Amino acid sequence: MLSPEAAPVVLVIVVAVIALLAGLAANRWLRPRLVNADDDEGMAVKDLVGPLLTMTVLLLSFVLVTANGSYGKAEVAARGEARALDQLVETAEYAPALQRGKIQADAVCYARAVRVQEWPAMSDGNGSPAPSVWSTSFRETFETLEGKPSFGMLVAADNKRSDEREERLTQATSSIPSTIFWFLLATLVITVAALGICLPRRNNRGQIITLVVITALMTTALVIIRDVDRPFGGIINIEPTAIAEAERQAQRDFTANHPAAELPCDADGNRRSA
Repeated sequence: MLSPEAAPVVLVIVVAVIALLAGLAANRWLRPRLVNADDDEGMAVKDLVGPLLTMTVLLLSFVLVTANGSYGKAEVAARGEARALDQLVETAEYAPALQRGKIQADAVCYARAVRVQEWPAMSDGNGSPAPSVWSTSFRETFETLEGKPSFGMLVAADNKRSDEREERLTQATSSIPSTIFWFLLATLVITVAALGICLPRRNNRGQIITLVVITALMTTALVIIRDVDRPFGGIINIEPTAIAEAERQAQRDFTANHPAAELPCDADGNRRSA
């Protein structure tokens, strides 16, 4: 018994096979009765390549738009997280001195953990537990401020930071399944090979140059799709510029308010031992 998820896939395959067999059967038995021409006449290979090329270009365009949308969401989430962290640091100015210093110090450490540890991990679609240590520390500090005027503002800013981080991690994973990528690659290979078969055997320099250009363009599109689909790794990647700036501003505020105090973390965002 087929599962509800597998039934549509099987239906598509069955219908496609039936359509192919019906077309071949009609070509074999029905066409001679309807057409008075010789059996050798009909659509040439080059007539069939046109629709194949059109399908390949449309598929590449659609998948490229999808990958680019995921890249844009990742960039927006990264900037939104940095803005939320900066707002958290600024809101901490309204808290008592003890809690203000702790929140600002934890914000610096959180930004370091994201920049140094989580950012490289996202190139493979993974996260890091290091920033969560400091987000937990945020909430522990907020508990001591419950009932204070700054409590609601701090919780709201931290919730925004948490949402943006979750969105950033979500967009770090590939939005295009590997099956679709390999299908696109197979379609590209078949299209280029079919175009090569249709080239004339003589006086074909112009056609060969055109085929090389088409192959280069479609290959470049597929490479761009693969690269953009990994927004935090590859050539076209999102740099941790925004979170680094939030770290710098948080450290500036912490140093201004507590010049003699030491941050509770090292340069990588790891908590210092007692």
